[in-house]
Amino acid sequence: MPNFRWDTLTDVERSAMLHSRWLSAAAPLLRERLPALGQVRVLAHGEALHRRGDASDALWCVLAGAIRISSVSEAGREAVLSFIEPFNWFGEIGLIDGGPRTHDGLAEGATRVFVVNAVALHSLLAEQPQLWRDLALLVCAKLRLSFAAIEEMSLLPAGPRLARRLDMLAQGLMGGAAGGTATGPRSVLHIHQDQLAAMLALSRQTVNQELKRLQAAGVVDLAPGEVRLLNPAALAEWR
Repeated sequence: MPNFRWDTLTDVERSAMLHSRWLSAAAPLLRERLPALGQVRVLAHGEALHRRGDASDALWCVLAGAIRISSVSEAGREAVLSFIEPFNWFGEIGLIDGGPRTHDGLAEGATRVFVVNAVALHSLLAEQPQLWRDLALLVCAKLRLSFAAIEEMSLLPAGPRLARRLDMLAQGLMGGAAGGTATGPRSVLHIHQDQLAAMLALSRQTVNQELKRLQAAGVVDLAPGEVRLLNPAALAEWR
């Protein structure tokens, strides 16, 4: 698929990207210079943005659609780590340590991604080394999120674990706690039950049962490929 320049973004995409949690809190110089270093890449559903083992050659921000971060076992079973949705930034770990991509990144639906070339970004960072702090903050936010997810997987039963994950998805945290937008949580999650099951290491049947419990309590409503949040505040307290 072709790439397009920064100035081809829609006004909504441009504003939302600049006001994403990470970039809006970054140093003014980075907010000013970063957009000019990137291009927009358009991906069809299922197309790979990157594959496990690929070189770490970019920093990305999802503009539309989503990127599914996953790995597939030798037996063909997929483990889904996260869905990176607008306007989350990712790819910073490989950009810092130079190591290869650790997982596959696949387009979930028609997807647009802002791509900042690693060579161009490294040139800016060499010129302005104080900007490395902003990259470090992006990593730290995701590390905190990873610790929380590991704790929940170890300690919480299926129902609360699912509710917490729905809450994280609604707040745009699955791509990193410094990602997403500052416009508030979403009320509709475009995600299938088998995808939730893969993210949480649960069976689809268990996810369906727990979603039905949430629905009966008036916390969510269900539609094919969607979870609608009717009472988002109840998710964090769900037992």
